[in-house]
Amino acid sequence: MSDDIAPDRNLALEAVRATEAAAIAAARFLGSGDERAADQAAVSAMHRAIEKFQVDGTIRIGESDANDGKLSVGQRVGTEIGPRADIALVAIEGPSIVARGGYNALSVLAMAEEGGFLPVPEIYMDKIAVGPDVAPEAIDLDKSPGENLNAVAASMGVAVSDLQVCLLDRPRHSQLVAAIRETGARIQLIMDGDVNGAVAPGLANSPVDVYIGIGGAPQGVLAAAALRALGGAMQGRLVIRNADDGAKARNAGIEDPDKKLTLEEMAGGHVTLAATGITHGPILNGVRLAPESAVTHSMVMRSRTGTFRYIEGHHDFRRSRKD
Repeated sequence: MSDDIAPDRNLALEAVRATEAAAIAAARFLGSGDERAADQAAVSAMHRAIEKFQVDGTIRIGESDANDGKLSVGQRVGTEIGPRADIALVAIEGPSIVARGGYNALSVLAMAEEGGFLPVPEIYMDKIAVGPDVAPEAIDLDKSPGENLNAVAASMGVAVSDLQVCLLDRPRHSQLVAAIRETGARIQLIMDGDVNGAVAPGLANSPVDVYIGIGGAPQGVLAAAALRALGGAMQGRLVIRNADDGAKARNAGIEDPDKKLTLEEMAGGHVTLAATGITHGPILNGVRLAPESAVTHSMVMRSRTGTFRYIEGHHDFRRSRKD
């Protein structure tokens, strides 16, 4: 990313403020059973924060039109004073998690140079992701799960039975689960949290070695952004289930929806990503709310430097109301 458009350290902190705001807003609906209210609150809070960004930004991965057009794809955001930047976001990854008071919900926002993010539509993507201790050529979506896990194990210098593989607990993965079990690898099934799962192999303190399976395409791009900063590897391929999915891909400007996508094709150039925990998870703690304050737990990473930081934010609502 060129110097005039690179999201710098100040923008990294602005990104964290946006995910913190969304997380705090969503956390107020923890266990409420109202998924839509939680989602709308997070979107509105993130939108207010992003409007203060010192960038001329365009949202490339965003929210659906159901949120009154806020943070929708193509929307211009920021003060328009500052570097040009593309933005990818999900105000709540797992609104259903928040609504039922569950585990592992996040708010995520990434920034890159103009054209840095692949503008995928809201369809599915097949993915495989690994951490920095695995050679990128060890993974290949054209190969079977067994071939991939054997190659990953060989690259890491361990037995396949030492690997822990994470994937979404979905009926569509029944054959994939059976194939992984045949290899002897351990399996971690997660109910939700597609970004969280795909990022996990890139984190030093994570037990997950491989993330595999079909999840959301926008979440795949956000995971790619994080893995760029963490030094991991990933491949993705859009899943075209019907003519409507094909039309969505073409309308997004994707000429070959069957193409096997590399990490850099999904998230190119220098990338900054921030995420804040809404509910407790293996990577981030959830928001701790009090009547007049909150504590948030976030991470921020930059591919330019490979820097990864945890940030604990203490928020005094009495002071913020005076600003």
